[in-house]
Amino acid sequence: MSVRIQSVNISVCLLVAFLAASCGTSTNFVAKYEPWRAESERACLAAGVVRESPFIRTRSALGGPSVCGAERPFEMSAADNGRVAMRPAALLRCPMINPVDDWVRRSVIPAARHYFNADLVSIKVAASYGCRPMNHVSGAKLSEHGHANALDVSGFELSNGRTISVTRGWGGRPDERDFLRVVHQGACQRFTTVLGPNYDSNHHDHFHMDLARRGGTRKVCR
Repeated sequence: MSVRIQSVNISVCLLVAFLAASCGTSTNFVAKYEPWRAESERACLAAGVVRESPFIRTRSALGGPSVCGAERPFEMSAADNGRVAMRPAALLRCPMINPVDDWVRRSVIPAARHYFNADLVSIKVAASYGCRPMNHVSGAKLSEHGHANALDVSGFELSNGRTISVTRGWGGRPDERDFLRVVHQGACQRFTTVLGPNYDSNHHDHFHMDLARRGGTRKVCR
């Protein structure tokens, strides 16, 4: 079943089927009911693999039409047991938390030490939850960001004061290029979709990572 949410600019929100257009917000995307989303989130929550802490907190809601958001979203302000800040904090669904943490801990931190002889202090979050169409194109499919199932990262801050940005580093100094390609490939091992500067102009300044399902085990790593 597909539903198109059109722009609204009225004082009272109207509920249509299982979608609702948020008051005072312009939205225009196509959303399809996909049972796996609720199933995967509930399984993650039931397994108890994500626990609240000073840097991982539950949120009651994320706002936006009812198709957007998650049943029990989390606000993740740091990874690696609080040692690596996420600025600003990311709003994510349960299945995203551990892959993000594992990527930071097992891919980004070792790469920072190898290429720059420095520790990773923080990552720059370009986007997490956002109830919007893909690539902000009106009428497109609802983005994985709308399901709190995606994270965009645009840069990395190191303990020596150096900042490695995807924009400048992807085609920059050799150590920056190598570092960014290593962490990009590390993300591909943990997420079903990873898009970077080589994909298109919309991703020239960040890495996009999500856990979308396309049938089978097919992944996109570009």
